[in-house]
Amino acid sequence: MIKRFLILFLLLVTVFCSAYRKPYKYTIKAEKDAFYHNNLGLNYLRDRIYYAAIQEFKIAISLSPSTQASAIYYNNLGETYNFIGYPDQARDAFEEAVKLYGLNFQYYINLVESYKTLKITNSKIAEFSQSDNVYDKIKLGLLYIETGKVRKGVNILDEICANEPDLLITPAIRQYLKEKVKSL
Repeated sequence: MIKRFLILFLLLVTVFCSAYRKPYKYTIKAEKDAFYHNNLGLNYLRDRIYYAAIQEFKIAISLSPSTQASAIYYNNLGETYNFIGYPDQARDAFEEAVKLYGLNFQYYINLVESYKTLKITNSKIAEFSQSDNVYDKIKLGLLYIETGKVRKGVNILDEICANEPDLLITPAIRQYLKEKVKSL
């Protein structure tokens, strides 16, 4: 009798403990996960684990490829590539960052520095001189400044500030110009 009761009791405990468990469902929240992987990449970067940082930034980009937040991830990837001496990959990443969110002035500065590192400033000046796009003009002004034609570059950037006062990037350009003029 006690043996049957014990077996019945164990059987009921087993059924209630295992059979009514909800199945585990993991849902991917792309933006949240991309943010997490970007932060993980930044931590790896701080710890000087560059390969892991690059992989984390790539994961963040793949989770959220066409969003404004991806511009940050591309910029972080480009800065990492620049730091370890891969300017070609850095340029590609900075170009994507500018393409996804063209209102962050730091992305332009990073892009132009990569052009300078790759020694393609003259060809890019020729390319951007033909364009009427205000964002190409920003690159052109920065390229002139980086190649030593500071007055010409400052004039182009100042003209952008005068013609486009309501553009979100204009205050950053003005601040940059103030710093450049002080250093002259």
